[in-house]
Amino acid sequence: MFTKMKKIFKFGEEVEGYNIPVLNEREIRAAAGILFLATFTSLMYILFNENFVPIKYVITLFFLDFVIRVFINPKFSPTLIFARLIVRNQTPEYVGAAQKKFAWIIGVVLAATMFFFFIIINAYSPITGIICLICLIFLFFESAFGICLGCKFYPLFFRDKVQYCPGEICDVKQKQDIQKTSVSQIFVLLAFIVFIFLSMYFLNDRFREKPFDLLGINSSIEQTK
Repeated sequence: MFTKMKKIFKFGEEVEGYNIPVLNEREIRAAAGILFLATFTSLMYILFNENFVPIKYVITLFFLDFVIRVFINPKFSPTLIFARLIVRNQTPEYVGAAQKKFAWIIGVVLAATMFFFFIIINAYSPITGIICLICLIFLFFESAFGICLGCKFYPLFFRDKVQYCPGEICDVKQKQDIQKTSVSQIFVLLAFIVFIFLSMYFLNDRFREKPFDLLGINSSIEQTK
C-alpha cells in the first residue's frame, strides 16, 4: 500500500541514464502554450468586453492544475496529459525535475493569489493585473523560447547544482558558429526596430483608416435585410 502511494505521490520520472528524476520538456512547453493561450484569450474578454467570466474559469483550472503538479504528481496534471497527447510522437527532451518543481511552486503562489482575489473576494486591482502579466511572461518564455524563468531563481535558494536544463544551458560550452550573432545581424535587428518606430510615427494616420469592402459583400447583405 505504501509503495503504491509513493508511486502516486512523487515528482518526476525515473529514466534510464539519468541519476535524478526528470520531466519531458516538450510536454512542459506544450502545456505552457495551452495555458498561455487560455490566459491571453480570457484577458482579451476583459479588455474588449469587460467580461470577467472566462478569466475566473482559467484561474480556477490554472490553480488546480498546478496544485496537482506540485503536491500530487505531474503525470496527473490535466494540461500535461493533454500536452503529452499532442507531442507523443516527438523525441522526449529530459530536464531535471527539481528546478521545475521550484518554478511550479512559484506558479502555485501566483495562481493562489489570483484565486483569492478573483474567486474568493471577487475583486480586481493593479495587483491582479501585475500577476497576470507575470504569468503571461513566464508562460510565453517557456512555450516560445524553452526558457524557464522560474528555474533561474532555483540556484539562489539551493546549493546543489542544477542538472539537465533545457537546451543544456547548465553546461558550460563553446557556442557553435550557427549560434553566434554577427555585427551585421545586430545592425539589421536595430534597423528593424527603428523601422517599426518610424512606421508608427509616419503611418499611424494611414493605418487608422478603416478598410473598405473590396467586393461589396457587406453592402449586398445589408440591402437584402
